[in-house]
Amino acid sequence: MEYLAIIIITFISGVIGTGLGGVIGAVLKRDSGKIVSLLLSFAAGIMLAVVCFDLMSEPIDMMNKGELPPLTPLIVAAAVIVGYAVVYLLNLLIDKRTNHEVKHIDKDHPATADNLDELIHSNHYETHKNAKSHLFVAGLVMMTAIALHNLPEGMVIGASYASSEDLITNLFSGSGFIMAIVIGLHNIPEGMAVSVPLISGGMGKVKAASLTALSGLPTVLGALLGFALGGINSVMLVLSLGFASGAMLYVVFGELLPESILMWKSKLPAFSLFAGVIAGFLLVMF
Repeated sequence: MEYLAIIIITFISGVIGTGLGGVIGAVLKRDSGKIVSLLLSFAAGIMLAVVCFDLMSEPIDMMNKGELPPLTPLIVAAAVIVGYAVVYLLNLLIDKRTNHEVKHIDKDHPATADNLDELIHSNHYETHKNAKSHLFVAGLVMMTAIALHNLPEGMVIGASYASSEDLITNLFSGSGFIMAIVIGLHNIPEGMAVSVPLISGGMGKVKAASLTALSGLPTVLGALLGFALGGINSVMLVLSLGFASGAMLYVVFGELLPESILMWKSKLPAFSLFAGVIAGFLLVMF
């Protein structure tokens, strides 16, 4: 009965929360590069805030409480670098499989700083196809990164419930329930960050929303693992959070932000990023 309760709670927090974000991203999506640009930069800002104010700060809080050694920041930094590198390599692999790099298709019209716009508008570059492919890959990489970091988040929920004397009685109270709500709320913009580039890259709305929801399944698995163990290994938790942070940082700086700026060369994507960071900060703090 206790395991069933854990599954239901974390399914709502992980799968439904992320899937809801995917649905919102599908509904808000329009055939406008400007709208998509703002959505991507806003989602990137929220992801950046979640990484900096939540995932990477948790091990530091544990260190300040004496639960981890003083070298914890170095361990976190190393895990972040590994996570960033792994997702970068994953992105390179996807690039080779999808062949989505920009290809110059007219050798008689080499690109220069002066004639680039003319070449683009005269269809000497497959810019539309390239942009859609970039966004599709960004969605896939983001989905992978979110699935990776949902596992340790689920472990946090499961371990919190494991410390409760009577889980069924305290199912809707205590630290476990609070963690489930917080994680469920910040899964919504994460779902948007996945579905918007997938849909913009050519995937159907229903399929994109469904795949987005599936990226929340590791939350359930992590919660079951955390609850079964009755607690979380602090070193493994630090490594998991650091790895997930690095993965999302690559997606933010290597995919979402470059694409949002390329889609709309304006100052507004930067303001949208700023708004996302503030929204993410408030979401984490409250």
